[in-house]
Amino acid sequence: MTPTAVQPVRTATMNDVPAVARVLGRALYHDPLFRWLFPDDDLRMAQNFRACALLAGFGHVPGGHATVAESPEGPARVPVVRGAALWTPPGAGREGAAVPLRSLPHWFSLVGLSRLPELTWYNGEVRASVPEGPHWYLCVLGADPATDGTDTGARLLREGLARADADGVPVYLETADPADIGYYEDYDFRVVRAVHPPAAPSTYCMLRPAAF
Repeated sequence: MTPTAVQPVRTATMNDVPAVARVLGRALYHDPLFRWLFPDDDLRMAQNFRACALLAGFGHVPGGHATVAESPEGPARVPVVRGAALWTPPGAGREGAAVPLRSLPHWFSLVGLSRLPELTWYNGEVRASVPEGPHWYLCVLGADPATDGTDTGARLLREGLARADADGVPVYLETADPADIGYYEDYDFRVVRAVHPPAAPSTYCMLRPAAF
């Protein structure tokens, strides 16, 4: 059902993790990085759900650094999560609490031990672009494809950028989708480095300066 109204962005709770995983999993189905991680088209959606549940449930949501956008739907106008953003706060590094040790067995079973060398190399290359000083890191931003044509993702992004502006720090992100570059440039992000792995998709590291 097409959403007809929106509610304010709010902090996600653990009860939201399944909805966050579904929304982000759908949003990232065609993302080049997730197509590389999970090349089987028939399995990718379920694998995306699991990966996004791990990201959200083990780190960002318990840490209070995940936000959701809802729309009231149906005759009862029940709020439905239609978009989500996973953030890492200043001082926590790129991963922050996103990959605690207890989640590693789940990641190993999801991506396969045989892929660990290439994933480790890829992660190391991308990490080289992470700013040294305090910054907010936008790990994942996504909106349910059913909301195409609405500002669901933009509302989530603006809320996070306002928080970063209040803190006086820059915002960093990575995207493997070239189509995203122009979108983020509209919010003052600029590509600071492009990583071109031999087997993985090219990844664009983007930085938005601190607002003063």
